[in-house]
Amino acid sequence: QVQLVESGGGLVQAGGSLRLSCAASGSIFDIHSMAWYRQAPGNQRELVATIPSGGTTNYADSVKGRFTISRDNAKNTAYLQMNSLKPEDTAVYYCNAEVTAKVHGLLRRNSVWGQGTQVTVSS
Repeated sequence: QVQLVESGGGLVQAGGSLRLSCAASGSIFDIHSMAWYRQAPGNQRELVATIPSGGTTNYADSVKGRFTISRDNAKNTAYLQMNSLKPEDTAVYYCNAEVTAKVHGLLRRNSVWGQGTQVTVSS
């Protein structure tokens, strides 16, 4: 199976920066798209940014110009650089990957989620 582990969350003052990492491991055959989502208390989970294996990145309007998603295919890792953070960015940030895994000799495509990392921005 495939696992995603996020890291890099924490507490930061408004205007500060954080860099989140999402490392994939396991029986990976191929990683297609990777994405970051976030969920604030009382809110639904929302898409923050996506990065396909090839092609252009996409961002939620609320983070355009402040956040940058990238990936290192050799390390099976995605990153989210967050600058000019605002209190409204406070949320649990989740990594998601569309992955083809090799399970018992067969290829299976799944959507995999990480456990989440807390980002808190103080005013």
